Amino acid sequence: MGKLGPWITDGTCTPFYVRKNIEITKPLHKASAKVCGLGQFVFHANGQKVSDHELDPGWTDYRKWIEYVTFDLSDVLHQGTNTVGAEVGNGWFIKDDDHYTFTLPAFMPPNPNPYQPFGEALVFTMELTLTYADGTEEVICADESFTTAPHPVTHSNVYGSETIDHRLSQSDWDRPEFDESSWKHALHVEESKEPAGELCEQFQPPVKVLKSYAAHFLGKVKDREIYDFKQNMSGMLSVSLRGHKGDIVRFYPAEKLGEDGDVDQVAKNWVTVDSVITCILGSDNQWENFRMKFAYFAGKVVAVEKSSAEIEIKDLRADSISSAWKEAGSFECDDERFNQIYAMIERTVEANMVSVHTDCPTIERFAWQEPNHLMAPSIMFMKDGKKLWEKFLKDMRAAQHTASDVFHDYAGNAFCPGDGLMPSQAPCYVPNVLPVPGMGSFYDIIPWGSTCILGTRWHYLFYGDQKIIEDNYEAGRRYLNYLKTRMTPEGFINHGLGDWGNPDQALARENVETAFLYADAVTLAQFARILGKKEDEAELSSFAEKVRTNYNEKLLVKTDDGRWFYRNYENRDALTATQACEALPLYWNMVPEDKINDVVSCFRQTLEEKGCFASGEIGLPYIIQTASRYGLDEMIAQFILRDEHPSYYAFVKDGMTTLGEYWETNPRSHCHDMMGHIIEWYYSGIAGIKPLEPGFRKVSVNPHMPESINHFSCSYKTPYGIISVEGRRESGKPVYEIHVPEGIIRKS
Repeated sequence: MGKLGPWITDGTCTPFYVRKNIEITKPLHKASAKVCGLGQFVFHANGQKVSDHELDPGWTDYRKWIEYVTFDLSDVLHQGTNTVGAEVGNGWFIKDDDHYTFTLPAFMPPNPNPYQPFGEALVFTMELTLTYADGTEEVICADESFTTAPHPVTHSNVYGSETIDHRLSQSDWDRPEFDESSWKHALHVEESKEPAGELCEQFQPPVKVLKSYAAHFLGKVKDREIYDFKQNMSGMLSVSLRGHKGDIVRFYPAEKLGEDGDVDQVAKNWVTVDSVITCILGSDNQWENFRMKFAYFAGKVVAVEKSSAEIEIKDLRADSISSAWKEAGSFECDDERFNQIYAMIERTVEANMVSVHTDCPTIERFAWQEPNHLMAPSIMFMKDGKKLWEKFLKDMRAAQHTASDVFHDYAGNAFCPGDGLMPSQAPCYVPNVLPVPGMGSFYDIIPWGSTCILGTRWHYLFYGDQKIIEDNYEAGRRYLNYLKTRMTPEGFINHGLGDWGNPDQALARENVETAFLYADAVTLAQFARILGKKEDEAELSSFAEKVRTNYNEKLLVKTDDGRWFYRNYENRDALTATQACEALPLYWNMVPEDKINDVVSCFRQTLEEKGCFASGEIGLPYIIQTASRYGLDEMIAQFILRDEHPSYYAFVKDGMTTLGEYWETNPRSHCHDMMGHIIEWYYSGIAGIKPLEPGFRKVSVNPHMPESINHFSCSYKTPYGIISVEGRRESGKPVYEIHVPEGIIRKS
């Protein structure tokens, strides 16, 4: 029995309608419904979709917890006969593998721990509460008196393929006068087959349409019509078609065009993403409106194939969707290059925030966790991330392993991955648990798992809510205890991916991953102090100091000219440095005080010698912020505006509207936000806004205007009001107007 009452189903793994007429016999005061359909649902009442939500409920591990959505029906229902109902589709609950779904590439061993469906059939539950004007209350739950019918979406793939067959459409199905005589009664889901997760109310911002983009016709390639939406996105495609009953039109989305002008669905060096939206007409010579329902496509361009040349097409559009629609900050300046970079990263973030934070909407669509601390300040400056991060962190707590969790190795033997281990993805639908030979673990990676600690830190710093620490402290302690079991005899962590995405392949695992071990320990010690756990604080501080001491003893060495620097431990045959190797210990205050100047000097040298950011996603935010801390803001500006990769502006020059996965032209994915860290610097470097106490109770505001900018304006909405900074040049010198609202202490 679910929290909302019984679960019901039509008994299939394909989308279905569900409805019920209800009689309201006296005046209503208010009405509300708690609703859940798995994997995705759209709720209706009295002939209308009830909300502007898309893809309810949010993605979770349905064995651990499930979200229901509360709808206010006070202005929708009335005395008399009413209809409530829903459309229910697959999502991740029972993944439909027709057309593209994620598979491991050929160079990786087959995964012995593949995706497992969460049930035997798609399911629905509802609790409708009617409060009458006389003060009485009535509760109506879903049961076998509800009726079901097959849905015109006959195939719905979570990676963006849908088949919409209008021959099965039933108009006015959600109205009281509809004839449901051909519908079947719903089936009761046996308690043993109910979804196992705990039901709780959806609390993160729902997925909504941000903007609708019209398609621009580019031309024909062979028999395909090619259209461009002018923006890469996560989108819901809609179109109007006219032809004959049974005619078929297929839409093939992609992020880019090939050299022949056709859409290119090949992800570089990886796989063909053969997603397709298939529309089957249900009538003759009538305009019919089609729109995606239970999934979203990823891309910027689309190829259209028609079964008949006589089929007419109009109003082809794409609605970009996101959970990140609540704005928090803004930035604009007179150097359009900065604005283009900002917009490119913001669109990328929006495309990857669809109830979880995905790596990309095209290839994997997985909730990788590392951006939820590495990108946290950048995103939180742009968007209101409070509830989103609470959702991400709850997903992590649900995913954390216990000693009873069992997976299988390549030989089929059962094993436990480790009590306290925090997986790299949460929710994790395809657990690639085993390390990949020659590459490391893609499942147990400290910069990913550390989000349970460092993502909590950023939430507390931005929003000042101590509850986030209370909710995540024990999970962080368990994770740190697990990490202690993975330390090498030399005192390092090195089983992950190091500085993932480094263009020089300088992964520096021991340097990078052990710095996160220190960061986790010292941050947990701070949490313990906030929570009044003095014994924990002492224990954690002592462990952090041991990690720091060992780190410095083994990695801090002298250059040939006598300066101290951190050597890349992976390069045993030579004393080499990387930007990340120097930045991480500087950022986390691991460097002995008497050696800071030397390390800063060597850090600056690594930047000057490269003339660009030579880093992957793990080191990059620390490199940018450390460079800014030590007065290298002008160098940062020069690096991001380079015409050649690695550079943010190089993506703009490539014609991309979202950020690429790696520093290269035509990367595997054209929509990865994992290296969008420069946005933090727009706010903390150019505008100079830095929180010094949780919730921006105390701040410093020390702007720096790059030489190519003559005017900028920046604002950020804190819990106390809006901080705004405007800069302009007068007689060649920067002049700033700064507004800090009452309630915030500004450090001079």
